[in-house]
Order: sequence, then C-alpha cells, then structure tokens
Amino acid sequence: MRGTGKRILGLLAAVLVFLSLAPRAFADDYDPQYPELLSEGHLSAVSAILIEADSGEVIFEKNADQRMYPASTTKILTVWLALTNDQVGLEEKITVSENAVNLAADESSAKLKAGEELRLIDLCYAAMLPSGNDAATAIAEGLAGSIWNFAAIMNQAAYALGCQNTQFVNANGLHDENHFTTARDMAILARVAMQNETFRQIALASEYTLPRDNIYRSRTIKNLNYFVAKTEGRESRYYPYSTGIKTGTTSAAGNCLVASASKDGVNLISVVFGSASDESRYTDTVRLMDYGFAQYLSTSIAEIYNENPRVVEVRNFALDDPKVGKLKLELRMVSTDASDLIVTTRQQMDYWVQNFSSITVTDFTRDLRAPIEEGEVMGTLTYYPEIGNPVVYELLASRSIAAREQIAPTSEEIIAAAMEDPNPFPRITVELVVLYGVLPVLGIFLLIRLIRFLIKIIRKRIRVKVFKPTSRYFR
Repeated sequence: MRGTGKRILGLLAAVLVFLSLAPRAFADDYDPQYPELLSEGHLSAVSAILIEADSGEVIFEKNADQRMYPASTTKILTVWLALTNDQVGLEEKITVSENAVNLAADESSAKLKAGEELRLIDLCYAAMLPSGNDAATAIAEGLAGSIWNFAAIMNQAAYALGCQNTQFVNANGLHDENHFTTARDMAILARVAMQNETFRQIALASEYTLPRDNIYRSRTIKNLNYFVAKTEGRESRYYPYSTGIKTGTTSAAGNCLVASASKDGVNLISVVFGSASDESRYTDTVRLMDYGFAQYLSTSIAEIYNENPRVVEVRNFALDDPKVGKLKLELRMVSTDASDLIVTTRQQMDYWVQNFSSITVTDFTRDLRAPIEEGEVMGTLTYYPEIGNPVVYELLASRSIAAREQIAPTSEEIIAAAMEDPNPFPRITVELVVLYGVLPVLGIFLLIRLIRFLIKIIRKRIRVKVFKPTSRYFR
C-alpha cells in the first residue's frame, strides 16, 4: 500500500507539473499560415497584451492584469520622463555619479565612468539601446537628485496615465519585490511614450554615436533589441514592420519585450512578460503582431467611396448620350490639415461601407443639368470623424455631357438672357408684337364672343311664354 501511495503521489505531481507548463508546451502547435487563430496557449509568456496604438483598443490579452516584474522595460518610463521634463534641457549635461556606475557584474551597462559629463539626450540613448542601468540612474539623479525622488515622480506619472497596478522603486528595473507592473499598464506607458517623436527615434535606432566628452572620445553604442535591430546571427528575431521599443531580463522577471510595429497604416503595441526563453519572447511578439495585422486593416474615406462611387442623374442631356445622363462623381480631397485614415477590424469594415451616407454629408453646389464638362466641380462631400477635424472633398464630374438641342428656349434660358441684356426694355420685334400684342388682344376678343354666345343660349332656355288676357275679368 505504501508503494502504491507513492506512485499515486508521483503521478499527481507529474500532472501538476504538466498543467503548470501546459501553455509553454502547447506553444509549438501554432500555424503561421493562420495567424488569426492565435490562442493563449500559443504564447510561452506568462502575461501578454496587444493593443491598437492609435486608439488603445485591446486586441488580445493573456493574464494582462497579473502583477509582473518589468525588468529593463522600466526604462521606457524613465526615458519618456527625461524627454518631457521641463527642468533640464536635452542638450544640458549631467555628471555621472559614483552611485550610477556602481553596478553588479551581471547588470547591463553603457560603460559610463564616474565624473563623465553627457548630454541628457545621450543618456537617453545609452539607457535604451544597450539598456544601461548606469545611464538610467544618471538620468534619475540628474533630474530629481536621487533615485527615490525620481521613483516618486515615476509613480505619480504612471498613476496619472491610468496605471492602476504599477509601482516603481528605481529607474532601471533592477529587481525589487516592490517594483512591479502589469502587461496592461506597461502597454499604456508604451503607447504614451511612442507618441513622442524623439522617443520613437531612440526606440527605432539600430545604433547611436555618443559624442566626445570629458573622458571618452566619440563611441558607438548598439541596440540590443533584436526585434528592431537586424543583427547578424539573430535575423530570426528581427521583425520587418518593427518600430521599437525595449527588452528586459532578470532571473525573477524572465524574458520580457515591449514592442511596436506598423504596417499599412495599422500601428500595434505588444507586451510579453515572463516568456520561456530569450528566443521565445521574440516568437511570442511576432505571433501577437501577426495576429493584430490579420485582424485590423487600414483604409480611408476615399477608398470606401471608390468601392461604390456616387452616380447622379443629369437633366437636359443630349439624346445620343451613351449613358443616358448618368454621371459618376469622383473625389478630390480639399482639406490639408485633416486625415481621413480609418483603422478598423475586418468585421467593422462592413459597417463603414453600409453606413457611408450617414457618416458623410453631400452638398451639391451646381445644378445637375447639362452641359457638364469633365472635371467640373459638382459639389462637396464632408466626413466628420469622431476625433479630429472634418475632411472635405470636392465631387468632380468624371465625364463631359452635352446638352440637348432645344426647339424653343427654356424658361431658364429666357430669364438668363433677360438678365444679361443691358437694355432694361425689350427690343420691339415682330415676334414680340405677335407674342405680347396681337395674341393677347385676339384671345380677349374671342373670350368676349364666347361669353356673349353662352349668355344668349342661357336666355333662350329660361324664356317662358306669356298669355295675353281675352277678358278684363277673370274667373
């Protein structure tokens, strides 16, 4: 019995281990031919999220609110705060302290020296590309005087941006039990950071040359985020649509990667925390990005309109017109300070097509009457996005339409000719005398004759015979 109990306990232990590793074990059944079929089990990461960068909409998530250690992805907030602070300019120099360069042997470093003077912008590159803990600490001390003061600023900023489960105690992500965040919160921070143009330039750089300073000659630092930097021997980790942003690794945090990518106008941000290996964090990220690009597409009002352009009926067209007066209207954008770009899911695309008339306003500025010249402006079409300025297009005639030959002038032509005539009194012509002189008089004469004739008939019908009396007296 004792042996049987041991075997049962051993079997239960094996089942528990299998279940705990199940997501990572199942990660290999992913089919890259069908990226839209991604499931949680296809990711080795403990926690992950994918968002659409422009709107912040969540596309995919896995344990996105689980507290995780962010490791060096912490530097995303550190560098963003450095770039947006209003106390120290990017060209101002900061002196690296002894504390900043006092690193453990296994810490990532930009190989700064105590007493070295670097511009703030250079420290930002040094913190992001080689993930220098020394550079991140130098930024914290240069901006706030101490790591603790800077951590307080980080926490205030994170909370203000909507991060509900984040707490930082340092600027570089060195492990501490009280230094944590979630995939959802980190996606919020990354989205805000990537809205800063200078941050995007730093996050995308494959390398950067630190200028000569008081200790070093100029030297080049390289980006260790292989999702962005195409590096020999690590080509499998490079993603052709990548635009940033930061890796992170500690024994407690595991392998982390916050990434961004852009394809055909669709911008995505992903976060993976606790991937099974250095390689798998890149694999997880690629799968997330491919899933997002399979779900979303980028289009525009002009593209939606061109799928079903407006056709109008033109009046007074020539009888030999091949299309019987039908005129297709083309679009030409007028607005220069607005964008008609639409990023939406493939399922929502049907909504845009079916409800196109309700999200745009058409105003015709020209009478739909021939003759019409090709390229002539017939009116305007205005799109009112939920966010941003209205987008205005001109509606152009796609072809010329000749006018029908008239036997007599139309009332519109008569009025137009009268308005253009400099003589306020009409010229006397035979036609004018007949039209406005003879015909009215003749009409009145005939009308009078008709009335008199009708009166005679009526009188005859109501006339009665009167008998003359034969005697003076009546009985």
